[in-house]
Amino acid sequence: MIHTFEPVYNKNSKILIMGSFPSVKSRENGFYYQHPQNRFWKVISALVGWPIPDVIEEQKKMLLENRIAIWDVIYSCDINGSSDSTIRNVIPNDIQALLDRSAIITIYANGGKAYELYNRHCYRETGKMIIKLPSTSPANASYSLEKLVARWGELINL
Repeated sequence: MIHTFEPVYNKNSKILIMGSFPSVKSRENGFYYQHPQNRFWKVISALVGWPIPDVIEEQKKMLLENRIAIWDVIYSCDINGSSDSTIRNVIPNDIQALLDRSAIITIYANGGKAYELYNRHCYRETGKMIIKLPSTSPANASYSLEKLVARWGELINL
């Protein structure tokens, strides 16, 4: 499976939020966090004080106007459906190239798998530490939306 859409960032982006690899729904829609139960857009909206964006262009605008970049650690891998636990044969994205073209200061992982994969495949090249955030995935049922917003708010420096 190959990651088919580009990172969202510009030269002013100051934080990068990394996922592992797009879900089936995200791959179908060609953009990040498109599964209807994923809480990513609700969390970011709450943190930046914007209405929850309904369409991809609004999602991009909210990110860029708040100096947030998003991308995934993985360029290609073997994966069954959307399950991070099945990820094998990882080829990482070129994170250093994105860092070179932006003002990114801090990198965050949306969940444990993104954190683990970044540290295994990208840290040596970038030399930048990554901060693990609780996953916004519907698979992370132990975190309510309110708990996610609170924890992300404690960790993210917007």
